[in-house]
Amino acid sequence: MTRKLLSILLIITLSSFQTDSFKNSQLKYSRVRQAYKDKESSMLTLLQDKQIDIGKLKIYLRTFKNEEQIELWGKNDSDTKYSLIKTYEVCNTSGNLGPKRQQGDLQIPEGFYHIDRFNPYSSYYLSLGINYPNKSDRVLGVKGQLGGDIFIHGACVTIGCLPITDDQIKELYIFCTEARNNGQTKIPITIFPSKLSEDEFKRLSETYKTDTDKIALWTDLKRGYEIFNQKKEPPSIGFLASGRHRVN
Repeated sequence: MTRKLLSILLIITLSSFQTDSFKNSQLKYSRVRQAYKDKESSMLTLLQDKQIDIGKLKIYLRTFKNEEQIELWGKNDSDTKYSLIKTYEVCNTSGNLGPKRQQGDLQIPEGFYHIDRFNPYSSYYLSLGINYPNKSDRVLGVKGQLGGDIFIHGACVTIGCLPITDDQIKELYIFCTEARNNGQTKIPITIFPSKLSEDEFKRLSETYKTDTDKIALWTDLKRGYEIFNQKKEPPSIGFLASGRHRVN
């Protein structure tokens, strides 16, 4: 066997290992194996319906607190637009509309985040970690008392998280596992107070007109909401020193 052929085989072997290493590490856990056993078929059917190749899957999540929904959007890596794959129902909530500003306030965060960790042995069956506090939260929240450990998880209980049923988290978890396995190291998730139509934004602005913190955040979120609705592509987000966002 020539040195050139050996090099090619080594590259192929290493590429295969890198591609499936995250998924393989997750499959070491019994709950993840059970999730694939129970939900892989439905996942593949949903992807087939949207003409998405599981090996090219990228995803984006939108959450609406008032509607108690998590939307799963997906596309092939080479596609320009995302398609709605499925909507999951949030089965319990805490707090009120508005951002989370300190530990113990029971608030579910609002803003532009990403999934930053996977917990296959969660106390709440399976869980997907959200990178709260983000840069905006660190500017606008109570310093030294921001809290953390915000997840999408099973078990239908919450003190600031986004719980769905164990049955639903199995499916969403393996969707995220596949996207992470394809190299999507940061799965974006935007948490909105509600679906920010013109009428809804007007209603919120009137109801909370004296709360400049909420109105400022919701103005940024509304721009992100509109950009995605128009382009079916998540906006580019920058964090400003004021705690506001650059949304393009």
